[in-house]
Amino acid sequence: MTWATEFFANKSVVITGGTSGIGQGIGRAFADAGATVHATGATQAEVEAGAKAEPRFRYTQLDVRDTEQVAEYASVFSHIDALVNCAGIILRGGEFSVSGFETVMDINLNGSMRTAYAFRDKLGGGAILNIGSVSTFRGAQHAPAYAASKHAVGGLTKSLAAAFAAEGIRVNALAPGWIETRFTAEPRANEARNAELMGRTPLGRWGTPADLAPAALFLCSPLAGFITGAILPVDGGYLIA
Repeated sequence: MTWATEFFANKSVVITGGTSGIGQGIGRAFADAGATVHATGATQAEVEAGAKAEPRFRYTQLDVRDTEQVAEYASVFSHIDALVNCAGIILRGGEFSVSGFETVMDINLNGSMRTAYAFRDKLGGGAILNIGSVSTFRGAQHAPAYAASKHAVGGLTKSLAAAFAAEGIRVNALAPGWIETRFTAEPRANEARNAELMGRTPLGRWGTPADLAPAALFLCSPLAGFITGAILPVDGGYLIA
């Protein structure tokens, strides 16, 4: 995406959950455009795996459930140009327990809130990009906490877009469809479930993290300077089928 170099060369971008999957795919696009990408992972193992897969990033272990740790991490930066909140989890059957439900909500929703608040005074003129899901718009009978958290991420996106606008901070979100990551290994391996999902996806294939990158860069760039509070599906048409 050579067009993006004009906007992101020598810029600073923080991506939580940037060690793999969607976060790593978006981070690679920012790095290709010349940005310095700071990626976080929840565990040291994630950080080490991320550094091996994508050595251009600068990595930090960060638990987005820990408010003090998030604030300490943000304090290292004087200014960033974009914050991508991609740290997330899905537990499926584990979400039918109170502890499992609370864990998913604390990472997916509260984690995005914590980082947005911590980086607020570092982002003047910049952008926040939250990662929602097609489950931002519909239920998920096998993953109630995941769907609830992603609905709430949509509400957080719209609320912070209004709250931060006077500071020149735009807040938008992507709503990915069925993307090839470790979190979707189970449905991809299930022949019947895979056929069901692809049958409902008009473009007829699984998405990849790279499919999300152009939309992510656009929403974080000056080209989207009059867009805030938007939730953009990148789903191969899943929501319209």
